[in-house]
Amino acid sequence: MTRSITIADLARQLGAPFGGNGDLCVMRACEPRDAGAGDLALAMDPRFADSLKEGGARAAVLWADADWQSLGLEAAILVGRGRLAMAGITAAFDAGIGLEDGIHPSAVIHPTAHIGAGATIGPLVVIGAHAKLGARAMIAPQVSIGSGVQIGDDALIHAGAKIAARAHIGDRVIIQAGAVIGSDGFSFVTVERSHVEQARETLGASVDAQGQAWQRIASIGGVVIGDDVEIGANVTIDQGTIRPTRIGHGSKLDNQVHIGHNVIVGAHCLLCGQVGVAGSTVIGDYVVMAGQAGAADNITIGSGAIIGAGSGVLSNVPKGRSMMGYPAVAMQTHIDMYKALRRLPRALAKLSRKDS
Repeated sequence: MTRSITIADLARQLGAPFGGNGDLCVMRACEPRDAGAGDLALAMDPRFADSLKEGGARAAVLWADADWQSLGLEAAILVGRGRLAMAGITAAFDAGIGLEDGIHPSAVIHPTAHIGAGATIGPLVVIGAHAKLGARAMIAPQVSIGSGVQIGDDALIHAGAKIAARAHIGDRVIIQAGAVIGSDGFSFVTVERSHVEQARETLGASVDAQGQAWQRIASIGGVVIGDDVEIGANVTIDQGTIRPTRIGHGSKLDNQVHIGHNVIVGAHCLLCGQVGVAGSTVIGDYVVMAGQAGAADNITIGSGAIIGAGSGVLSNVPKGRSMMGYPAVAMQTHIDMYKALRRLPRALAKLSRKDS
């Protein structure tokens, strides 16, 4: 479904000034060189000014002090922070996921489930006993919602997501396709102390390699996800063993992130693609973990910490510390170590020449 909006209305939504014809309607947002007469060109940096000449846009979003008339435009919205403006622009043109209103006749809903006012439920959705769906929640096709699950108001669950029993999910949560919320934790134990436990206690100095069978520890703690959380495609979040695994308000998890059992993720964290967090680790508020970073079990990462891409966090991280490398160390220390490592061949060559 195509959406249109006037320049004046969009500027009002962005809280930004505009110049020119405020009644001009635009149908979609485009890069400058791809924009046609009915499109809104996005050129929020002077570097993109020349690209406007390659397209046919009549209106654009420009940087704050742009001379829009000299660029041949009929209207322009002027913004101070381009990336922030993108949030409002994309929201204005987002047509949603195209679900028809109401409950599709192929959905299977347990009689004891409660469906909030205005909720939309797509084809082949399954909702278990005593589940509770908030007002205006949108559930896409083939979503599975287990017994006792609670989902808040205005939640959006994309196709094929699986939400296991006892999960509690807050308001305005977005869960992308294929995510699995509340899978069992990876918890096993041996009758006697295992060789893994021995290695951990002795740092590998004394290990009896005699094998033992692993016995399963069931996961009964559930998952609690706060308000305004976004869960990416194919994310997996294990439920806790006894207490719940928790994701704090406003946190955003990218595609293929894995959260182990009993983990606590604080508020407004960013966990980027393929981040893995092992069981019982605690992550503070406003933490950023870049792509493919990993955290060992039973450690604490302090609020405001930044973990660089591909880093392996094996011990506690203080509040506000930037870390990088494997094992992760302070970012500047890692850079110094890397520089020293690159100098090693030259240093060794010099030593060889002196010895000869």
